[in-house]
Amino acid sequence: MRVRPCQAALAAAIALNLLLLLCTWWRRHGGVTPPTSPSSPPCRPHRGVPGVTVLLRDFEDFDNDLAGTARSFASLPVPVLVTSETPPYPPVPLPPGVRFLPLRPVAENPPPSPERHIRTRHVALVPDGTRAVPGLLEKMRNTLENAADTAENDDAAGTRVVAAPVGTAPLRCLDLRVDPREWTARYGAGTPGVCRAVEGPAVLLLRTRDFLALPFPLARPVDAAIFIQAALRRWRLRVVPAAFPAARRAPPSPHNRWKRENLAENRRRRLMRDLGIKREVAADGGERWYGCAKDTPQCFGTVHARTPEYLLAGRWTPPCCLRALRETARHVVGVLETAGVRYWLEGGSLLGAARSGDIIPWDYDVDLGIYREDVGKCRWLAAAATAPVEDAEGFFWEKAAEGEFYRVHYSRTNRLHVDLWPFYSRGGVMTKETWLGHPQDVEFPEKFLLPLVPMNFAGFTALAPNDPRAFLEFKFGNGVIENPEYPNPALKRWGRD
Repeated sequence: MRVRPCQAALAAAIALNLLLLLCTWWRRHGGVTPPTSPSSPPCRPHRGVPGVTVLLRDFEDFDNDLAGTARSFASLPVPVLVTSETPPYPPVPLPPGVRFLPLRPVAENPPPSPERHIRTRHVALVPDGTRAVPGLLEKMRNTLENAADTAENDDAAGTRVVAAPVGTAPLRCLDLRVDPREWTARYGAGTPGVCRAVEGPAVLLLRTRDFLALPFPLARPVDAAIFIQAALRRWRLRVVPAAFPAARRAPPSPHNRWKRENLAENRRRRLMRDLGIKREVAADGGERWYGCAKDTPQCFGTVHARTPEYLLAGRWTPPCCLRALRETARHVVGVLETAGVRYWLEGGSLLGAARSGDIIPWDYDVDLGIYREDVGKCRWLAAAATAPVEDAEGFFWEKAAEGEFYRVHYSRTNRLHVDLWPFYSRGGVMTKETWLGHPQDVEFPEKFLLPLVPMNFAGFTALAPNDPRAFLEFKFGNGVIENPEYPNPALKRWGRD
C-alpha cells in the first residue's frame, strides 16, 4: 500500500499530539513513566530520577532520635541521608541503606558535594523525632507539582515549598518579607495559600534543583534558613493538612535543655550573619537583634570617600548600628545638657531630623556642633582632651586623631560614634579649627544659633538651629530636604541602587 504525502503528514501530526499529551502527563505526575507505555522515552531530560530523598539535618549529637527517625523513613521506598558537619558522637547505629553525608571538609577526602548524593527530583527536610506515613511524601510532591502547574500569582515566583506538620498541633501560616537594604526580616500573619513561612515543627519538601540552587541549602536552623532564602526569591509555601506523627520522647534533662537552647541561639545568630539579617520582627511585634552590642565591633569597616561599604552593596546602615547611634546620641545630648554645654544638630544629622525626625537611613555617625568655650564645662570632654576616657555607662570619649574635635563611641570596642565639632564666634560668624572638606563643612552666621530651638531627633528632643531649612540650604543648597542624595554621588547616586 502506497502512503501518500498527505497521509504521512496527518500521521506525523497525530504522533506529535500524542507525544505532547504524554509530556503533559509526565510533568503532572512528577516524571513517573506512565504504566501504559513503560518503554516510552522521556519528553525532555530531567535532573535526577523520580522520588523523594529524605534529609535528616536538624538533630543534636548529645540527645536525638536519629536512629528511630532514620529507621522509620528507611521503611519507605525512599533514600535517606543523614547529614551534619561530622559524624554524630556518640555514634548512632543507622539502619542498612541509610547513608551519612559529612559537610565539613577533611584534607584527605574529596570536598563535600550534596548534589552528588541527592539524585531524586525532590528532597524532604525532616526534623528529628518524626515518624513516616506511607504515601504522605508523595502527596506533598503532587501538591507541589500541581500548585506549580496552576499558579497564577503576579507578585510571586509560585509555590516552591510544601510543608506538613509534625505532631498534633497545626502549623501557623506566616507572611515573611525580607528587605536586604534594611537588613530586616518581618513576619506577619499569613493567609492560607499565601504563606511565606510557618510556625511549628514541619517537614519541608522542595524540588532538588531549587533546594541545591540556594546559597545555604543545609544551613541551620533548617526552617528559618529555607524560609528566608525562599522569601528573598518570592517563593510561596503551601501547607498540606495531613501530619507526620512525632515520636514519644522523654523530656530532656535540664543540662541538655540548656545545651540545646544555647546551640540553637548560636546557630541562629550565625545564620543571620550569613544571610545578612540584623533584625527580625516577629508577628507579635517582638524584635530580635543581631550585632552592635557594646562588646562587639561595629558591623562595617573604616569609611572611605564618605561612602560605607554597605552602601556600595546596595544596602543602608544596618538597623542595629542605627539603634546604637540613637542610644549614643541620646546619652551624649543628656550629658551636654546636664553640664550646660551649648550644642546643636549639625550636617546630616540635622538633615535627618528635618526629613523624618531620625538619623538618615544610610548615615553612619551623628554630628553635633558645640561652643568651644563650653568644652571645659563637661568633665568627659575636659578629660578626653588629654587622654581617652570611658564613662560610667561604657561610652568612650576621645579627641579625634584627625583634628580639633571630639568623638564619643558606643563603647571602647564598638566604634559607632557621635562627632562633636567645637565652633567659636568670630565677628558674628561661627568657625572652627578643623575642616575635613565635606560639602557642608563651612562657616555660617551665628544668628542661626540665637536662640537654639528644640527638635525631634532619633526618639528624643535635641536642640537645633532656629531656622533649620535656611541653615541646611545655606550649607547644602536649595531643596536639600526634599531631594535626598547619598554622601558622595560620584561613587553612589540616589535612585540607582
